[in-house]
Amino acid sequence: MCLFFSSVVMSETPNSLSPSGAKVYFVSPKQGSVFDRSEGSEIEVVFGIKGMQVAPAGMAMPNSGHHHLLINMSELPDLTLPLPASDQVLHFGKGQTMTVIDLAPGTHRLQLVLGNHVHIPHSPPVLSEIIEIEVK
Repeated sequence: MCLFFSSVVMSETPNSLSPSGAKVYFVSPKQGSVFDRSEGSEIEVVFGIKGMQVAPAGMAMPNSGHHHLLINMSELPDLTLPLPASDQVLHFGKGQTMTVIDLAPGTHRLQLVLGNHVHIPHSPPVLSEIIEIEVK
């Protein structure tokens, strides 16, 4: 029974192909941005995408996906599995292209990963550059 269930799950969680040149990136903040908590603790993060479209989780459309924001990850999660939801892996499964985050003082690393309709990164993965920002 477990083997049957595993094969059913695997057939329902496919890895989606990404087109050549597809990319995700940060519109804001920019690499090296410094934020002063005395001016407010919320940081607006705006996601960009080229060569693909944004679609909500659950909608299997070619050349599309939804954003995941990685915060202070020392290494990437397994990109062959659905991305785990945690304080360090934020999911934007409704197709959001921006968010507001609250970070403690210090240096923080941010990276975007595009996931398919079941939160699995594409093949090859569509990843942003890692940016570092500082909160004072």
